[in-house]
Amino acid sequence: MQKNNIKHYLHLHFLVFIAGFTAILGEVISLSSIALVWHRMLIAFVLTFLFLIYRKYNLRVTLRDFIKFSLAGIIIALHWITFFEAIEQSNISITLAMFSTGAFFASLFEPIFFKRKIRPVEIILGCIVICGVFIILQANINSFTGVLLGVVSALLASLFSVFNGKLVQDNNPFLISFYEFLSGVVFILVYLIFSDNLSDLAITSFFSYDYFYVFILGSICTAYAFIASIHILKFLSPYTLVLTYNLEPVYGILLAIFIFPETEKMQFSFYIGTVIIISTIIINSALKIKNNKKVSS
Repeated sequence: MQKNNIKHYLHLHFLVFIAGFTAILGEVISLSSIALVWHRMLIAFVLTFLFLIYRKYNLRVTLRDFIKFSLAGIIIALHWITFFEAIEQSNISITLAMFSTGAFFASLFEPIFFKRKIRPVEIILGCIVICGVFIILQANINSFTGVLLGVVSALLASLFSVFNGKLVQDNNPFLISFYEFLSGVVFILVYLIFSDNLSDLAITSFFSYDYFYVFILGSICTAYAFIASIHILKFLSPYTLVLTYNLEPVYGILLAIFIFPETEKMQFSFYIGTVIIISTIIINSALKIKNNKKVSS
């Protein structure tokens, strides 16, 4: 039993490592952020569709649910676009540091979606997170656009997570993802058509590594990571999952420093701000776990 738990914990950390690796792929792929997200969601959509057909799921949903899934898909598409654009405008380390503020935004959205009161400790921890952001911004004022996009990306990610958390209470998570990926693909395609930028989707060189990197991003880092994270909930608690995923920026930043040492080594104050943010988020998650255990008991 203990060996099985260790196996599932290692699998979970591998999934978190994959999540951190998406930022690396965003740096090396030459496509624009919008085109990159379109390809990512298209590949994930196709693979999720094949998975659903293989498992013989019924793809029918009500119009009301379809609209909800589509809205969530547009939100996650905008999150990914701003995330990769933040990397373009600054670097991986700054983007991931800002991305870690998402848990703070989630604590603001949760009371709205789940109709509960805002806890005073969440406000205090939120203020500490904001202090961490200001420390990072002060050290990287030239990357203001990247910092801003990173914060917007974190806000959208937290909105998606809370909204999705509401959807999965009454719907199959695989089916939700299928329609989210589909709506994201259609949303971006319509935008590019009306903005007369459809040509941005083309990968110009037939021998480009972008084909390989984009496929890895859409398959392993998106479709597989999502399906595996749902599967692992059979063996580990949701709280363990949430707490462990807070390490995503840590893995991502360490990877970035190792792979791109020339552009990713930051000033000391950046790491102080990042440690403040990530530590606060982990404390917040731990307090939530403790509170939920008290409620359940």
